[in-house]
Amino acid sequence: MLNLQLARKYSRAIFELAQDEGKLVPYGEELASVLNDLNGVPGVWGYFSNPELSRDDKKALVKKMYDGELSTDVYHFLLLLVDKRRMTLLPAIVEQYEALSNEARHIIVADVTTARPLSAAQKDKLEDKLEVVTGKTVKVRLHEDPKIIGGVIVRIGDKRIDGSVTGKLSALAGELMATK
Repeated sequence: MLNLQLARKYSRAIFELAQDEGKLVPYGEELASVLNDLNGVPGVWGYFSNPELSRDDKKALVKKMYDGELSTDVYHFLLLLVDKRRMTLLPAIVEQYEALSNEARHIIVADVTTARPLSAAQKDKLEDKLEVVTGKTVKVRLHEDPKIIGGVIVRIGDKRIDGSVTGKLSALAGELMATK
């Protein structure tokens, strides 16, 4: 719980800086790229969380990887996280940053589950339809689950729209059981 609160504070700080600089998207992309890079290095989170290793050694790693590769603010933000022993919060910080950035840009995320992959045209058509329904820009995250047989399940925040074959069969079974 404390880690989530700390992640929110750090994400809010870098978000406000990005907003002031007019760089919400570039900073978000840089943070996501750093997270992706670090997730690809086995044992890196253990390295950053090891209290026996000096902060200078950890900062040296960050400098070696990112000096000159990132914007000054994001680079110094990473060094701050190392100084404060909060680098392991980066995954939660990036997630919170993305949520803040999406909210500021009036973007909502829709988790869409289908039985098979959608084509680019189908994805675009679904995004357009969801934008009409919600009145906001929609960013779709696609998931696959062959158990739904066909159709689509859309989750936006706490709202769920079940247009799957499995969902319709369950509803039909419920109606049949209710009529007995």
